[in-house]
Amino acid sequence: MKDKQIEKLIIEESTRQKKVINLIASENYVSDDVLKALGSVLTNKYAEGYPGARYYGGNEISDKVENLCKVRALGLFALDENEWAVNVQPLSGSPANVAVYLALVEPGQKIMGMHLVHGGHLTHGHKVSITGKIWKQIPYGVDKDSEVLNYEALKELAKTEQPKLIVAGFTAYPRVIDFKKFRDIADACGTLLMVDMSHFAGLVAGQTYPSPFEYADIVTTTVHKTLRGPRSAMIFSKKDARGLPQKIDKAVFPGMQGGPHLNQIAAVAVALREADSPAFKKYAKQVIKNAKVLSNELAKLGWRIISGGTDSHLILMDTWKNGIGVSGKEASLKLEKAGIIVNMNTIPFDTRSPMDPSGIRLGTAAETTRGKKEGDMVKIARKIDAVLRARGSRRE
Repeated sequence: MKDKQIEKLIIEESTRQKKVINLIASENYVSDDVLKALGSVLTNKYAEGYPGARYYGGNEISDKVENLCKVRALGLFALDENEWAVNVQPLSGSPANVAVYLALVEPGQKIMGMHLVHGGHLTHGHKVSITGKIWKQIPYGVDKDSEVLNYEALKELAKTEQPKLIVAGFTAYPRVIDFKKFRDIADACGTLLMVDMSHFAGLVAGQTYPSPFEYADIVTTTVHKTLRGPRSAMIFSKKDARGLPQKIDKAVFPGMQGGPHLNQIAAVAVALREADSPAFKKYAKQVIKNAKVLSNELAKLGWRIISGGTDSHLILMDTWKNGIGVSGKEASLKLEKAGIIVNMNTIPFDTRSPMDPSGIRLGTAAETTRGKKEGDMVKIARKIDAVLRARGSRRE
């Protein structure tokens, strides 16, 4: 590379990634093939529009790339092309979610989404997000005692508020979602059901987490978490008389984006092919095994695990109330100094600021990609415990 400054920074980041224990639940490590696709000549091509309907010439190959990606996306999740459509152009998860709302919910109408503090995402209608500025969020959360979803309470809330769309999904909720119950809730108030499976898409592909497709009208997902692909997103929608795919396509382009990033779409296609394999199913099973061991070991060491455990790749851990009085921010900084990368995170009913919350979020997808197994998780838990307890004082 002629630009030695950037080359040096890339090398430094590569070195950093290799040196640390990466427990960021939103991160993973892509294959060399995914990186090659991202760095390919496809980045040179402008392909505004959709296959067969581009606004520029020279897009014969572009159409083949995008169509192949769509075929692989539907195939990975065993979806019939006569029943489901997929848009693979969203640049990331947030614009994918915004595109769905733009397509199907009028400004000012209600979106029922999980409260941020309880594990939801900013784009599920939080007030600081554009989704909370254009649409009105009806927030739902977990039960205070069990710290899991109370579906009867959700149904009553939905029947009272009558949202236009209900979002099922999370960014920091460790338990399995009952999609059938969410479907029943949506039917009870005659609304659309969207599942944001960004965090657990790879687990669905690996058949270790329930699939939402039997019950959802729309499914959005990023590709860069448990699906182990590039930073990108996809929107799946049911084909029926409502015309959801057509509305969503128009919302993505020309509603929100111009030309798609073809190199990114090609890299998604590579990742989807990799995920459609026995090796990936084995990987997905190991991700959950590792998460359960890490969760259980931390609990044995005296840390409070939100909801008492995990069913997925992520763990939410209270470092403040029942630990040794370490805030989430302090815990994150101390662990990073020790070579363990996590993120500070609010916990349900948190009384502390999101900028210095009561907990941390841990994930096992990245370290499982690097070959870590159950025994490694025990060692990691003990190291986390040792680092956090080295503080020397206790707050109750």
